[in-house]
Amino acid sequence: MNDSSALFTLHWWDVAGLAGSVLIVVGFFLLQVGRLRGDGPTYQVINLVGALAILVSLIGGFNISVFLLESTWALIALYGLARSFRLRRQR
Repeated sequence: MNDSSALFTLHWWDVAGLAGSVLIVVGFFLLQVGRLRGDGPTYQVINLVGALAILVSLIGGFNISVFLLESTWALIALYGLARSFRLRRQR
């Protein structure tokens, strides 16, 4: 394999990370255009799955700052998901 072909090689963990990034950005976009509610479970699930996919991508190369950011992102999404279900049960 020469150097130029290495630039275009994606491993499964790279694809997972890209998909996670797309999910988080699309979720944020949908929130901004009013298609999702920030306190709804759909937005929280999108964020959780996106963060977990990015965490999985760290198998290919660990990065402490990305690990801390995405771990925190996933924990906040879990909190938001639990909160949305709790609020739904109270109605």
